[in-house]
Parts: sequence; structure tokens; C-alpha cells
Amino acid sequence: MSKQYPGGLITKTPVVPTQVAASGVWTLDQQAYWQKLGQWPAPPYQISRSLRFNGADSTKLTRTPSSSTSSTLGTFSFWTKLGPLVSGSNNGTFISAADSYAYGQFYQNTLYFGNTTNYLNTTAVFRDFSAWYHIVFVFDTTQATSTNRLKIYVNGVLQIAGSLASYPTQNASFPFLNGTQQYQIGGNGLGSSVEYYNGYMTEINFIDGQALTPSSFGYTEPATGVWTPYVYTGSYGTNGFYLNFSDNSNTTAATLGKDNSGNGNNWTPNNFSVTAGAGNDSLVDSPTSYGTDTGAGGTVRGNYCTLNPLSNTSGTWSNGNLQFVGPNDWRRSNSTIAVSTGQWYWEVTLGNAPYSPRNSSSDYNAFGFGLSTVFGSTTNPGTQTDALVLRDNGYYKNFSGASTNGGVTLLSGDVLSIAVDLDANTFTFRVNNTSLVTGTIGGTVGRELTPIFISFDGTYGVMYANFGQRPFAYTAPSGYKALCTQNLPTPTIGAASATLANKYFNAIAYSGNGSQSVTGVGFQPDWVWVKSRSSAVYNHQLHDAVRGATAGALFSNLTSAQDNLYQFDSFDSDGFTTDASNIVGINNSGETFVAWNWKANGAGVSNTAGSITSTVSANTTSGFSVVTYTGTGANATVGHGLGVAPKFIITKKRSSTSNWATNDPSQSNPFSGALLLNSTNAFVSSTAVWNDTAPTSTVFTIGTADATNISSATYVAYCFAPIAGFSAFGSYTGNSSTDGTFVYLGFRPAYMMIKASNAIEDWAIMDVARSPYNGVNLWLNAEDTSADATLTPPQFDFNSNGMKLRGTSSTVNATGTTYIYMAFASNPFKTSLAR
Repeated sequence: MSKQYPGGLITKTPVVPTQVAASGVWTLDQQAYWQKLGQWPAPPYQISRSLRFNGADSTKLTRTPSSSTSSTLGTFSFWTKLGPLVSGSNNGTFISAADSYAYGQFYQNTLYFGNTTNYLNTTAVFRDFSAWYHIVFVFDTTQATSTNRLKIYVNGVLQIAGSLASYPTQNASFPFLNGTQQYQIGGNGLGSSVEYYNGYMTEINFIDGQALTPSSFGYTEPATGVWTPYVYTGSYGTNGFYLNFSDNSNTTAATLGKDNSGNGNNWTPNNFSVTAGAGNDSLVDSPTSYGTDTGAGGTVRGNYCTLNPLSNTSGTWSNGNLQFVGPNDWRRSNSTIAVSTGQWYWEVTLGNAPYSPRNSSSDYNAFGFGLSTVFGSTTNPGTQTDALVLRDNGYYKNFSGASTNGGVTLLSGDVLSIAVDLDANTFTFRVNNTSLVTGTIGGTVGRELTPIFISFDGTYGVMYANFGQRPFAYTAPSGYKALCTQNLPTPTIGAASATLANKYFNAIAYSGNGSQSVTGVGFQPDWVWVKSRSSAVYNHQLHDAVRGATAGALFSNLTSAQDNLYQFDSFDSDGFTTDASNIVGINNSGETFVAWNWKANGAGVSNTAGSITSTVSANTTSGFSVVTYTGTGANATVGHGLGVAPKFIITKKRSSTSNWATNDPSQSNPFSGALLLNSTNAFVSSTAVWNDTAPTSTVFTIGTADATNISSATYVAYCFAPIAGFSAFGSYTGNSSTDGTFVYLGFRPAYMMIKASNAIEDWAIMDVARSPYNGVNLWLNAEDTSADATLTPPQFDFNSNGMKLRGTSSTVNATGTTYIYMAFASNPFKTSLAR
């Protein structure tokens, strides 16, 4: 029997999958089974609730087992979403043995698992506040190999041991949840040094007496490529337990702390609340997305919007990142979700009375929607021009318009709400469900907006956010939705439609073997960009299917014409084959390489949309095309085949020497001049490159510059249009801080190339193939032959919804410098886990 599976044709006999493969991926015969049914198990398991842990409230769960069991084997699995940082760079303790100093916790942004004698931490850092992590701690001191005795997995991946690794001796006792002392979830119980956990937890499993892998609790979902919860079906052992917090009818051990394993090993909740309102710690924020939004709040499940501590460099976030106050100065916090279409509703509750007497300058806090591109704002809400906000003095501000008096005095306990229709570009503010004002959102239609708080301090008008993770005080208007990943638009790439992002862009790191073939791309690429990582001798090599495999390479670091000494034999179904006579700089033995690969649409077809006939290989799904044309020496247009206007274009003259030219997305007119890919130079204004004309949905315009349009010269252009959830092209401003700018992308990046627009700096290229975990510490320069630069400290984090700058290199983060970027996704934010 043959079945069509997204990865290719399956010729397996369908069988019922009784368990996920050890690798965490459905086997081919299991894939065939689901394909026969005509659907994927999406999801095979649904997590209904999570519990919010607040260090300020000393929240924790406690239990003291009545008997001891094996102290050599055990597995602790849970899902968590980070809350606000406490104790400097620590988020506190997940789980602890109160008397033996055995615990799992965050330690300086790494994960730590162990006790005072035997312990393990991770090389990777974890500081993504926007999505869920799956974490598994495993101890098995019976193992003969010491490094197998303690293990940490995140999102199904075994973590590399960090600098604190000290493994137990074989068969040593490791009293983790299996003794008769008190154990705590959410605290470490160590007196003055207690570190309560701040964040959300759910789906907590402890398996007493077994050392398991993550595949007992999750799997890689074929249609999205994302690690996904899976129901645990094995035995728990004597002291094992399973907490999912599904019963929030009370805060007793038999309800909120109920063990659902069948063992009856209930946990006692301490200081949690399930009372309706801002203090409710039982929320429907979940790592599984499902349900239909009724508008009531607290119903549909998924990863909910919270305020994002990465969006400003000061202020205080609390209550699961649903509250923010400024540091005795104006500060703004953006949120973790941004939207540009649809109808959205959220509420805030005033926690104490605003300043009195009410006047135009008596505001301390404001809430609403603002541009997602704003970082680290210190602007007074009464004068800002990049947001729509209602202030706690009753005035509202609509982007660049004047402050308007709403005519109301707000009181402690008042519920304020905003409903925005981004399709009609309208808004409504309400106070206790009574309309205060309805109008048209100021500024440009179609911008990406995110919920925001603006706060001076916590003295007056503290606001508590509710994006729908608990019941709304008032039902949202008909058709308006909570800000949750379940409600986000389904992306065309990377969604649950078997259209994975890595089928359109993929970065692979490989070691040269002296042969011709390079595999592992996962598709037949139409543009391949290769660089030696280990050598500073070899040029960047760029090959594409429109010029042809044998046409020869172009070099991003040189002005020279294409050189057929460095040619391919072919573009293959899983990579490419180099010419046997010359593999130097692309696959020679003893070198390491990276290849960045894009999917267009094969060899190309004739396009007559422009005044110049071009040959175009266009992929309208991924917003990428390869275009070749012959210059005329006069202003002209060239068809690009994308169907929408490209936002970023790279051109190179093939037939003789010239600079590489790109436009600059940071300019008010992005096609008013050029940056040179082969140069560190800043942007230069010139009408000759693009004729000072923006592209249309069918053509881009060229002037008379050598880099784009000399008579009879042949050219290649690589054209990119942004695709929501897959690609982005924009700009940001540096701040020279290790707590640097956060760039919202709407996806978890797999690749970024960054260049300073107004300064002489390198073109820096980063990817997850070379830096598979945070912080991202390797880059290559597009304009020179340098090898991988290892940066200390790492300069970036690639997070579930964007990029956070973590270093101070002027190449990417100088104060006041404007940087442009092109970015491609691993996963859209709708389905991403935290990284």
C-alpha cells in the first residue's frame, strides 16, 4: 500500500502506533497509519491548565512521602513557561528535597540538577519568556559510564553538560523525590536561601525507579516538526505522581494538588488562589493549543500572551508577567504576541486608586496597543506617538493625535478593556464594560501591533493584565478573540499543514570529506551559499539553479564575475554535488563548512512583466525568487515573479566585476540607494541603483548603476518578500548593552544576516546549524573570508518569537546605530516552543 506523506511517498503497511519511537519521531509505518486515517493526531494529548507560581506570594507545593524507595533511578518531567526573573539571573527552584539540598532549578540562566555533591548544569542558557519548555531530569546511578548518571533534556534534546558537572559514583544514593523528607515544587525550603520559582508549570510527572527518555512524554509532531506533549502510559512506582492541575475547584491536596497517577500521592498547595480575578493562579495557558474561543476568557487553550521582560531594559515584571511597573521613571513593556490582522480583546484591572486630583498629567500607567518594533521606550504615555493607549487618569492617546479627555475618574477595581479590529482599523476602550470611546486607529493601516503597558512606578493605578488566560470580567464583543497562539492566523509555512519551514530554507553544518556530494538539506535547493567555517582562506561561494549548476560560483566577498572553476555538477533532491575537479572551499577534507539553502522553483521560466525580459524561478509560498536578466544601460523594470512586492533584493553583475548591491529596509525610501554586500561601507544614497523606485507586485526597478544595469551585462537578483511566520526584513537600533534590543519577528529564527546601515561594519551571518542553542556565539562575515568568529559573551538569543541582543559588539549593537536584517524561521511563533 502506498500513501502520500508530507515527507514523501510511503510504501509501508499501516499499523496502529502503540508508542512513539525512541527517537521521539513517528516511524514510517506509523506515519502511514495516520495518513490512512486522513489526519494526524493533532494533538494526541491535550493539557487543559497550568499553575502560576509567584515567588512574591511564596507559592509552592509540598509533600512528605511515608516510605523510601530506590534512590538510584528516577525521572522528573514537566512543562514550564518562564515568569519574571528573581535573584538576579535566576528564576528559582522547580523541585527540591528540603533536607538534602537536592534540587532542579535555574542557575545563572542555565538548568541545574543535583545536590551539593553531585550535580549537572547545561551549556545552553534558557531565557525565553514567550513560550513553553519541556524539561526532563533523569538520574540513574547504576550506569557504568559516569556521564550517563545525570541527564537533562529540553524539548526532547539531550543537553550538553556545562561547567558544573560532577557526576555521582556508580550506585550512589541520590535522594530525589524518593525519601521520607519533605519535598517542594516551586521552592527549595532552605531557610534564608530559599528561591521560589516564578513561572508556570504543568504536566508534572515523577517516575520512581525508572530512568526514561523524553519519548515517554513527548514526540516530534510530523506536520509541524515541533516537540509535542504525549500521554505517559507507563507505571509510576511507589512515590511516583502526576500533577496536571485540572481540578481547580479548590486549593486542597485533593483538588489543585491531586495526583492523577492513581497512586494517591497528592501534594499540598501553599498560598495559591483559584478565586476569580487577577490573583487567580489556575490558568488555561497551556503547551497544547485547542478549542474554540467563546469570548468569555479562560476557555480556549494555548500559549497565551504575557508581557515580555525582554522588551525593555528596566522596570519590574511580576504575577506571571501579567503586571509591570516602571523604575520611578517612564518605561514601556511590549508583549509576547503581535498581530496585524483580526479582532482582539483584552482587559486590565486597576489594583489601587489612580492619582487624585485627576488632570492631564496625573497618569502613572497606561495600556493599549503599540508598534511591535519599539524597544526600550522611555516615553511619557501622554506624548508618545507609536501607540494607542488609555491612561489611568482617564485620558487616551491615539498614536500621533492629541491627548483626549475621556471624562471619567478611574477607581481601584475598575476593569478597563480594549477591543481592536485590525481589519477595519478601529478600536473601542471600555470602563466596566461601558464604552468610553470608539474610533479609527491612528497611523498606517496594517502595521504589526502588540499589547503594551506604560508605567512610571507602582504608587498609583497598578494594572493587572488578562489576555484571556483566565475568565474575562466581561465577555468580549462578538467575533473578538483572546491573544493566544490557538487564535493566531495559520501561517502558510510551518503550520500544521505539513509545510515545514525547513522545506524552504535550511542551514546545514557539515565536515568536508573530499567527495563531491553534500546531503542533509532536506529538499532540492535552488540557491546555495557555502562558506568554510574553519578556514579564512576560502571565499563564500554562491550557486543558483537559474544560472545553472555548471555556470560557476559568485563570491559575496569579491567583486569578480562568476567563475566556472568553482561549479556544481548538480542540484540534488537532498543537497548538491560539486564538480569533481575542484572541491576546495566547499567540501575538501579537514575543513568544516556551512551551507545556507533556499528553495525557489527550479531552473526558471521567461518573465515579460518588465521592460526587460527576465528568467525567473519564483516560489510564491516562501516569497523568494532568483532572477537573471541582461542590462540595457537605461532605466528599466524587471519581472520578479513573486506576486507581491519584494522588500529586500540582492543583485550582482555576473559577466564582469562589480559590487553587490542591496536596498536598505531602514530607510524611509528603502530603494533610495544601496548597501554593498561585499563591503563594510554604510548606506549610500543614489538614484542610479534602483531609480529611487519601490518594487511593485510584478517588477522591481533599476537605474543605470554598474551594480544593476549596464548595457549588455548579465545580472542575477535574489528577491525576498516577507512571509508571516517564515521570513522578515527590517531594522533595529542598537544600545551597546548585554540587555540589548529585542527584535520581534513572529517566529523562531533559524538564520539572520545583519548589517549596520549608518556605520562601517561587517555583514554578520548567524544560524542554528552552527549555534544550536542559546546563546548564539558564532558568526561569519559575508564581505570577507574570515572563519567562524566565536564571540564571548554570545551576542544573541534566538527565541520563540524573535531575537534578543546579548552582546556589545559594534557589528550588531552599537548605541544609536541602525542595523538592517534578513531573517528566516525554524518555526512560526504559533507552534514554537521556547528556546
